[in-house]
Amino acid sequence: MTATAPHPGASPIRRPFTAAALAAALVSLVFGLLLAGAGPASAHAALTGSDPQDGAVVATAPKEVTLTFSEAIAVGDGSIRVLDPSSKRADTGAEPKDLSDSSTVRYGVELHPGLPDGTYTVAWKAISADSHPISGAFTFSIGAPSETTVALPSDEVGGGPVGTVYGIARYAAYAGFTLLVGGAAFVLGCWPRGASVRPVQRLVVRGWVTLTAATLVMLLLRNPYTGSGKFADAFDLDGLQAVLDTKPGAALVSRLLLLGAAALFIAVLFGTYARREDAVEKKDLTFGLAVGGGVVAAGIAATWAMSEHASTGIQAGIAMPVDVLHLLAVAAWLGGLVALLVALYRTPDIGSDAVRRFSRVAFGSVLVLAATGIYQSWRQVGSWSALTGTRYGQLLIVKVALIAVLLAVAWFSRRWTGRLTDAAPGEAGKDDEAAEEAADPVETAAEKAADPVETAGDVDPARAAQLARQQAVLTATKKKRIRDADPGRSGLRRSVLAEAAIAVVLLAVTTVLTSTEPGRTEVEAKGASTAVTAPAAGPVNLSMPFDTGGRNGKGTVRIDIDPGRTGSNELHVWVDGSDGKPMDVPELKVALTLEAQEIGPLPVVPDRLAEGHWSASGVQIPMAGEWKVDVTVRTSDIDQVTIDKNVKIG
Repeated sequence: MTATAPHPGASPIRRPFTAAALAAALVSLVFGLLLAGAGPASAHAALTGSDPQDGAVVATAPKEVTLTFSEAIAVGDGSIRVLDPSSKRADTGAEPKDLSDSSTVRYGVELHPGLPDGTYTVAWKAISADSHPISGAFTFSIGAPSETTVALPSDEVGGGPVGTVYGIARYAAYAGFTLLVGGAAFVLGCWPRGASVRPVQRLVVRGWVTLTAATLVMLLLRNPYTGSGKFADAFDLDGLQAVLDTKPGAALVSRLLLLGAAALFIAVLFGTYARREDAVEKKDLTFGLAVGGGVVAAGIAATWAMSEHASTGIQAGIAMPVDVLHLLAVAAWLGGLVALLVALYRTPDIGSDAVRRFSRVAFGSVLVLAATGIYQSWRQVGSWSALTGTRYGQLLIVKVALIAVLLAVAWFSRRWTGRLTDAAPGEAGKDDEAAEEAADPVETAAEKAADPVETAGDVDPARAAQLARQQAVLTATKKKRIRDADPGRSGLRRSVLAEAAIAVVLLAVTTVLTSTEPGRTEVEAKGASTAVTAPAAGPVNLSMPFDTGGRNGKGTVRIDIDPGRTGSNELHVWVDGSDGKPMDVPELKVALTLEAQEIGPLPVVPDRLAEGHWSASGVQIPMAGEWKVDVTVRTSDIDQVTIDKNVKIG
């Protein structure tokens, strides 16, 4: 709802927030997505490398397995498990060692000595710095690949029934925050008399209850959500203590403490503030509640900003306050919209002035949302490929589309608001009575006959109280009928109801976004994985001249390694003499060394197939890298030479 109402009796006129302004806000938000630039990863940790690599075949058993991540993570016992082909633990079971340095996040686990050949499975799980659980698995082989009986869980960490309930609680927390903050802001900033209106009071209190209950559920489920996935572990005291030692756990506890302060704020707002009659005192109290309530609301919003996407990645110091502003603007707009909807449907006398004031609040909120949304989109997406090719980017497109529809419906609300008029105070009673008599003259006459003031004779006190209650109900019914007969107010109620329905869906999409890996990180993680594991374009071909120094000691060695990637390869060696013809030599040896990883030399002894042609099958390349190929050629009993050449394999 972003409407602007004219003064009573005025004809509808266009205000600054026109359709053009709505379109400008939408376009600025969409084009903010285009302000993408290259930069570091920005939240949601991802596995970017490992040693041994996924699918690698190593000649000898490594002493440890290490994993490299795109950002800081939290690990514990069992976070990295190495399983042998029979599904038994091949690691020592100790807590992973932190091998990180200033530029790399790396953790490792030691393996048992003397592991047999075969395929080993590495299963890992951790907590990303933005509070979301991550997990994965890969395999490597010692000596040669083999069959394995390892059966890994099909559900990712954070999934299953616990993940579903946790996700519902996350949505309820956002919804409760929106109703609590938006409803209170609507009362203080737009309709002070609403502090004494029961339906509005219930709305704000229900927002507080929903947020508090959802926070408690998330705190209890945090341990099984990031670990076992079993509801019973919600009451594991050791697990709960571990959660409290983490950043997300501290944020949830802080939110509960701030909700205690919010309860006091609600008590004052609907107690002392609602009963205060003196205008000067009420103005001072409004200022105090606005400042205090704003601090509490910002603190609650900060519990999300300090523990989720905004707290990690590039420009975290800017991203966190921007995220707080974004959440407050969402609450002021959507929460205020729901409060206005309740007032229009449940109270008979909300005036056009309150609607006009909310229109200004909504307009300011849209501007803040556009500015903060542009920044958040750049930070979390970063490129067109991430916008269109990742789940986060696609959800963001859906969110922008919903905002477009919401703004379009808000424009219709502005049109209906322009038709609202308020009757003059002196004429209100006459207009109400005339309208009621015209609507139902028989019922009006019955009401007057039932009026205890106009009924002759003494009336029993109990009967008088009953008649008074009946009269109050009839009066409220009369006001509701008159209110519903106003076509401008009825049209406004329908359009605001449509806005609120869209807002519910928009909030659901936003909740899913908060638990989805940002597009920028997903693209960069895929790029890092591709750079490490991508196979070579084709077989490796080498040509190396040699000279053993003796008679007929000059020639050329040609080597083919096919397919030229990690795993099993075919190696062919041809030896040509100085005349270019095949040359037989008494001895030929080959060795492979990956100096960067201190692997090798790995000896290869090829078999002679024909004159000047040697071959070896099943040559294992354990990992990709810059390999040094050493070739030893002996042309006589005393004449031999070793030549080498570096080549990238895998």
